Amino acid sequence: MIELTADQQAMLNGDQGVARQMAMRLLLDMAAAANASELIPIQSAHLSGVSPLTGGLGLRQFLAKLAQDPLAKVAVPTTLNAAGCDENQFEAMRITAPHFREHNQEIVAAYTRLGVRPTQSCIPYEWEGVVVSGPAAWAESNAICFGNSYTGLLTNRESGLSALACALTGYTPRYGLLDEAARRPNLEVIVTAPLSDPTDFSILGDWIGKQRTAVWKTPYGPIPLIKGLPADLNHEQKKALTAAAANYGSPLVYLDGHGPVPDGDFQAQLVFGEAELSERYEKLRPSTPPSLIAIGCPQASVGELRAVAELLKGRQLPPDAPPLWVFTSSANKAIAQKLGIADIITGAGALLLENTCPEVVPYDPAWVQSVLTNSMKAEHYIKSGLNGVPTAVMRLADCVAVALGEIEIGRLEIADWEIGDHPLTPSPAHPALSPAPTPSPAPRSPLTGSFQATGNGLPSQQAFTVQGEAFVTDTPITLLGFVNRETGVIEEEGHPANGRSLAHKIAIFPKGSGSTVAPYVLLELFYRGHAPLAIVNTEIDQQSAPACSLEGIPYAYDFDADVIAHINDGDTVELSRQREHVTIRVIARREES
Repeated sequence: MIELTADQQAMLNGDQGVARQMAMRLLLDMAAAANASELIPIQSAHLSGVSPLTGGLGLRQFLAKLAQDPLAKVAVPTTLNAAGCDENQFEAMRITAPHFREHNQEIVAAYTRLGVRPTQSCIPYEWEGVVVSGPAAWAESNAICFGNSYTGLLTNRESGLSALACALTGYTPRYGLLDEAARRPNLEVIVTAPLSDPTDFSILGDWIGKQRTAVWKTPYGPIPLIKGLPADLNHEQKKALTAAAANYGSPLVYLDGHGPVPDGDFQAQLVFGEAELSERYEKLRPSTPPSLIAIGCPQASVGELRAVAELLKGRQLPPDAPPLWVFTSSANKAIAQKLGIADIITGAGALLLENTCPEVVPYDPAWVQSVLTNSMKAEHYIKSGLNGVPTAVMRLADCVAVALGEIEIGRLEIADWEIGDHPLTPSPAHPALSPAPTPSPAPRSPLTGSFQATGNGLPSQQAFTVQGEAFVTDTPITLLGFVNRETGVIEEEGHPANGRSLAHKIAIFPKGSGSTVAPYVLLELFYRGHAPLAIVNTEIDQQSAPACSLEGIPYAYDFDADVIAHINDGDTVELSRQREHVTIRVIARREES
């Protein structure tokens, strides 16, 4: 039990308004789930969940609830993530989603009324005046990974909801990545391929996440120790690496030779060589001419803008070329304008956008049938259920060459591709280092007999009993973009639960992964009447628990037996809570056809 200060108790009692009361309840739920013994003050917060595309109806309705409280204000310096559009260039973006600009304005205004600094940027670590040290509560996966990896920031991988709760109260539970013991590397990655272009590093970061297996024990996500990288990495290379590593939940990376590294608890050794790099570029290259070329995910730094300008200097995009959109922050755009970089980019015919980024824009399917980008973060989310647009990846210079008509996609051959000064040719395998391929698990036989286990619940939830069909998977679920927010159907190719629905079932899975905006997907499913009956996780989940806490969706975690291993998908189960403990039991096994 956490002993609250007088200020914290006043918040919990509602003396400082309903918003802070809701926020304090959520923090205490998260603290209990993590066995945290205290709340500690934070120095900053960063909030995700700004675009109507990602936050959706769930975000707008929740912000409307907060707006009813005149005392609702953030307690610490708080910045805002990238929004869904550049409102000053809305017509040029050709967005056709109904009421999108109005909803975007509504969301930004609601956060601003809370006292949030409306930076509308996914790169708070590049902003002047933003504190990047000490305990914090950041949401936005790339910013979390960058801050934890390269600065003095200490933050858990907060969801948009939990980060907002921390911002409103000024506190966070002390657990997880706020303690050194949880920041130990758990994967050893040996890089033998020569990497130079930022896109090389982006591909590496994403590749690491793609190697995930259900047997890894990574309670706070993959934390790789990467060996074999150059000693003089620049800002853009490091940024591309952590942004893509965050696609699959990595909150932190260590680079061998770039500062102290704690002892590791390694779950696997992975080798990334020229063959792996070549294979990824081959699979990611465009097969058809792109409808749009998007640069700047995360939003482009001044260095990235300078690189784009250098490639476009003295050139003009052909009138029949696919549009070239370059996304950056308002702060970096202002610097680019002073340096004359912005004039070069726009003078060549490209669109220089601020306050938004490629993954949160609702593209018009009437003209955007495919996207080309230099970012694996953009590729990961643009092709997801957010937009469902096929997305290809090339280096920045090649993306601009396509825009200029210097590379014709239909005639592109693998021999034309190079990684820096190194041709994309497979290298010999490294049998001494390369792990043996992980065999696909054999389908397990249906379980029979009785089963019962006891776990924990959230302190804010009272007694409940729910019965229903079990939805069971041993693989984490990426809620944002890969769960249909209107139906609850998993839409992730390669996921063992692809095509199955969470709606109206007791959802049993390890935890959520991917974007920190995920809780708003659950909120929208709840508001639409298609949420799970209950959620059962094997460990604390910042994606699921906050939404369950705020809207009373029955939630349980940390059982005394492996619920995933002992319950079939399709079994009928009962989840019930009495006092502090939650019991799950199988009522009936599924019938085999």
